[in-house]
Amino acid sequence: MDKNFYITTPIYYPSAKPHMGHAYSSIIADFFARFKRICGYNVFFLTGTDEHGQKILKASENANLEPLAFCDLISKNFQNLSKTLNLTNDDFIRTTEKRHFDSVRALWKILEQNDEIYLSKYSGWYSVSDEAFYSDDEVQTKDEKNVAISSGSNVEWVEEESYFFRLSKWQNKLLDFYNKNPNFILPEARRNEVLSFVKGGLKDLSISRKSLKWGIKVPSNENHTIYVWLDALTNYLSALNYPDTKNKLYKNFWPASLHLIGKDILRFHAVFWPAFLLAAKIDPPKKIYGHGWILSGDEKMSKSKGNILDPIDIIKEYGLDPLRYYLIKEVSFGNDGNISRDQLERCINSDLANNYGNLCQRVISFLDKNLNLEIPNNANFENEDHNILNKFDENYYNLINAIDNQNINYYINFVINQLFAANKYFNDQEPWNKKNDIKRLNTILYVSLELIRKISILLYPVIPESALKVLSIFNVKETELTYNSILNNNFLNPKTKIKKIEILFKKIEKK
Repeated sequence: MDKNFYITTPIYYPSAKPHMGHAYSSIIADFFARFKRICGYNVFFLTGTDEHGQKILKASENANLEPLAFCDLISKNFQNLSKTLNLTNDDFIRTTEKRHFDSVRALWKILEQNDEIYLSKYSGWYSVSDEAFYSDDEVQTKDEKNVAISSGSNVEWVEEESYFFRLSKWQNKLLDFYNKNPNFILPEARRNEVLSFVKGGLKDLSISRKSLKWGIKVPSNENHTIYVWLDALTNYLSALNYPDTKNKLYKNFWPASLHLIGKDILRFHAVFWPAFLLAAKIDPPKKIYGHGWILSGDEKMSKSKGNILDPIDIIKEYGLDPLRYYLIKEVSFGNDGNISRDQLERCINSDLANNYGNLCQRVISFLDKNLNLEIPNNANFENEDHNILNKFDENYYNLINAIDNQNINYYINFVINQLFAANKYFNDQEPWNKKNDIKRLNTILYVSLELIRKISILLYPVIPESALKVLSIFNVKETELTYNSILNNNFLNPKTKIKKIEILFKKIEKK
């Protein structure tokens, strides 16, 4: 079985500082990367910044900086965000790097050699904000301005010489590819959206701009700059040292296992990108998942709307793990989701403080008072002990399948249910009333500690810092974490000492 896993976030457009949407994509990708690692996979996790195009050029001019100096400054915000979010990314790609230039130019040359590119004239609508071309039926007049129907962004009429990619040639081949790979685009609503778009007819795509100066030049014609999306999408290859297809990174990790993207850039990834790759005789990625937006009220967050919720501010106020937990648990993956301070505070109090934190605190405090923090021996499991412990065994493959199908909701609901069950088990067993029955007392405490350990392993991809704090009391290190250890009901060594635990999550008191 292939034990390599390559996951990517979209590369972020650094014309402004990061917002909650960027944090969401990154946290979700990190969740998958961490889970795959504890399952024994060789993981390559990529994120980065998309630094070319007209929007970046205008932003740099407004800041009175040279484009590269501006990109150096603002890309650093996204690199810092990766650290702030405790991401385990293996690389951070910038489209202004030489390795990326080399990859883009190599891909262009192959497309040119394969007669997939020709020179003509472009006349049509272009959105600087979206860096996208639109047909007449995708544009409407609103408040005396021409805007893209899908995004609401202003569009302008452009007429200039341009290189074109023969996208129309790939219409039926793409439909055939989608048919043979039904899980290539997920969730199903996104797949249906792409199928409808492609069946509606594909026109050849303008892939260069003569008027744009900030970007990668066409190798055979320096008067033209390569279209920002052909440039940007190639990052997934350039991070693997393409066009050196014999190097270890490329051989191990291409095709990508999962491109995780926001639904607004679905067309670029699910139509243009596989067409470019197939035309260059490169295997397309295995899967593209278009998740929903993080909304502010009922609107997508954007700089132009002034409704950006800053993840850094939220982390400073509530902590990183609560934000990670909230975004993974409360946002139904694949759909749009809201975030508010009230919802976040309820989540911290009910799930993290009352459920997880309280379980750990009660069990370990009881162990401290009654067994001097020593793991009990002579545990003698009865039916009720086997029943709760074996839930992990019974769902072992279900959880793997859920993650392989990006069903985060199933995964997190299972963990929450086991937390409730563990708390109920401890209450129902009443160890405080079993002090005259040492064997039963020992068993209840051993089972409760094992439940804490198993649940913490499953919570590690979600709230890594907090889960590792709990696991550290058993002297379990991050490098030693393995998913399959949840199958072991006798992992903890009797008679060994564990450490005390601090309060994991402080309840938020209403002011």
